[in-house]
Amino acid sequence: MQDLVEQVLAIAVEAGDTIMAVYGRDFSVELKDDLSPLTEADKAAHTVIVRGLERLPVQLPVLSEEDVEGFSGVSDDGRYWLVDPLDGTKEFVKRNDEFTVNIALIDNGRPVLGVVTAPALGVAYMAAEGVGAFKIDRDGLRHAIRVSGKPSEGEVWRVVGSRSHTSPKLAEWLDALGPHTVQPMGSSLKFCLIAEGKAGVYPRLGPTCLWDSAAAHAVVQQAGGRVVNLEGEPLSYANPSEILNPDFVVWGY
Repeated sequence: MQDLVEQVLAIAVEAGDTIMAVYGRDFSVELKDDLSPLTEADKAAHTVIVRGLERLPVQLPVLSEEDVEGFSGVSDDGRYWLVDPLDGTKEFVKRNDEFTVNIALIDNGRPVLGVVTAPALGVAYMAAEGVGAFKIDRDGLRHAIRVSGKPSEGEVWRVVGSRSHTSPKLAEWLDALGPHTVQPMGSSLKFCLIAEGKAGVYPRLGPTCLWDSAAAHAVVQQAGGRVVNLEGEPLSYANPSEILNPDFVVWGY
């Protein structure tokens, strides 16, 4: 698994370089059927990632946000790649740097390998079963990461939340949580803050897709955290024909 996660990291970095080439100049923005934005960077990163995965020794189906129709289904042994070539396109368009490349390996419904790169921030996160979870800083140095655990007595919950999605339901959930602070953040970086112990919980009470969460889910899990639905069951990726996630919470313990 170590060799595989290194190969996937290299693919994600190449996709990030492609994204940054677009980010550094003017670009057009289209709207998908669901009114979410799409740029040439999304498309270019998708092409880089799919070509990279096709070069790997083990060939598996690829489910990418930018080519759902092209997904041939889960392999006979229950595995597939789950990809968001550019997570946080709204952040990309706003040029606030909080966007990521997400690549996950799903094995019988579980994310067993995940790579998240934040090309504008110069950092990356990688994790795999049997390998652990690591952050790669701007200097290319790797640091093992671990969740922070529950707050000590007298401390408040450090919540990380979406820049783009708030609701009365979320406000009610936070009230029930108790004393807390909220740090806004875009894309799958919210998971990664949990994984490296810089936040304690991320509630997502609103629509997301499988590819939005899988790679960072693997990072959180290998760092000792949990990603569960509101009934406390682990988020599953076993049925990719149902691309929407339920409401979920990322816990740093």
